[in-house]
Amino acid sequence: MVLPSLFLLLCSLEGLLGLSWEEWWTYDGISGPAFWGRINPEWSLCHKGRRQSPVNLEPAKLLFDPNLRVLHMDRQRVDGILSNTGHSVLFRVDNNTRNHVNFTGGPLSYRYQLDHIDIHFGLHDSIGSEHTINGQSFPAELQIFGFNSQLYSNFSEAIQRAQGIVAISVLLQLGDLSNPELRRLTENMERIKHGGEEIDVKQLLVQGLIPETDYYMTYDGSTTAPPCHETLVWLILNRPIYITKQQLHGMRRLMQGEGNDDKAPLGNNFRPPQPLHHRPIRTNIEFNNKAGTKQCPSMYKEVYYKANNWKLH
Repeated sequence: MVLPSLFLLLCSLEGLLGLSWEEWWTYDGISGPAFWGRINPEWSLCHKGRRQSPVNLEPAKLLFDPNLRVLHMDRQRVDGILSNTGHSVLFRVDNNTRNHVNFTGGPLSYRYQLDHIDIHFGLHDSIGSEHTINGQSFPAELQIFGFNSQLYSNFSEAIQRAQGIVAISVLLQLGDLSNPELRRLTENMERIKHGGEEIDVKQLLVQGLIPETDYYMTYDGSTTAPPCHETLVWLILNRPIYITKQQLHGMRRLMQGEGNDDKAPLGNNFRPPQPLHHRPIRTNIEFNNKAGTKQCPSMYKEVYYKANNWKLH
């Protein structure tokens, strides 16, 4: 059998070279998403889980939930470190400060505290996001993660527990003008060209990365990288923020490897959509017309969608 042999080989190399499992997974080839759950028994949820993320969102199958509230995020600027992890671009907030950003409302029953932001992007404009809408990808996706600070003391503890993590997905669409707070993250990308490099980012307004909308879709899911913990509540906001071609080109110059060992471009760092397995995707978007008016929340400039009797047009 190829897979058991591969597993034994990786175990041997891990012991001989002193490498961790974190070094082995990638987004392509025999260490890519299709094999995550097979090369390490502790990642079995990546293969056998029934609540995996990301997913494809089909407007016609969304379930309207009138009990969903507006999501609230503190309007607080934070400092942190932006790094090239070799898997993605990650902004980790400095949690030693007193200025925490909290999330409440929406589908959440508890208060969640901002921990980090992850950016996934493609090497071409037609791919890059992890979540898709009716099978359509976006050039990039920004994911804002928080942990349940009422039940757990930190992100590492919460990610292994029920209702531990919230992930807010903001899809990025090409535009002539960029989101101002996004520019704070992308303006110095040349300083984190290689894996392991990092820079300080001061006074980031995370709430400024949120598009002006009260509408979202939500479902129970997982992390989109090993070990694929199924402890997340996902919110996908129904409007994008905008990124320019220049910003995307800057991100596409980032590499996975360290220093002289460039390995491969960092881009195309997205996991394909996973089966829903009958999970409901709820939304606070009101699908019915009111007083004869059409209210079509948009995912991007020229395309609008509705559920049930509405078509993507």
